[in-house]
Amino acid sequence: MKNIYKENDEVLYTKESIISFSAQDLAELKKMAKLNPRQRIRICSHSNTSDKIHEMIIYHPKGAYVPPHKHIGKGESFHLISGEIDCVIFNNQGNITKSFPMGDYSSGKMFYYRIPEDTFHTQIFKKDTFFHEVTEGPFNREDTSIANWAPDEKEIVEVKKYLAIISSNLESINS
Repeated sequence: MKNIYKENDEVLYTKESIISFSAQDLAELKKMAKLNPRQRIRICSHSNTSDKIHEMIIYHPKGAYVPPHKHIGKGESFHLISGEIDCVIFNNQGNITKSFPMGDYSSGKMFYYRIPEDTFHTQIFKKDTFFHEVTEGPFNREDTSIANWAPDEKEIVEVKKYLAIISSNLESINS
């Protein structure tokens, strides 16, 4: 990928005014992600954190843990490009209220969602996954509320237990 700059090892910005991505670009992003401790990466097509609209192509590997969270006052659109996930929606107490499997368009599964502001959600990454996410800016870390009923991503043993519980719950909900 050319004409990019790094905010950090997981966040890239393009310097182009007209932005396009190819399969080769995504393969290069995946290689870059593999060099990061969390093995994930995003390239932003917005200019900076103060932009009103934030659009990103994001890569998460199979098994990545994203703690359930909600965006205060901001909705989110998610378009799965490749891979496979389960999207999980929670109430404020941590109970699953909705879930749906997602895959790319050709899979026949759902490939897009939009959730309203203040909705706890996570994704269970069943395969290496690329997705396009859009949300309102400007970015302010305090606008994302991490669920206090879910383990922190650094608590590796607790995360594995938690993901096993969610997967078990999803099996019973979806069967």
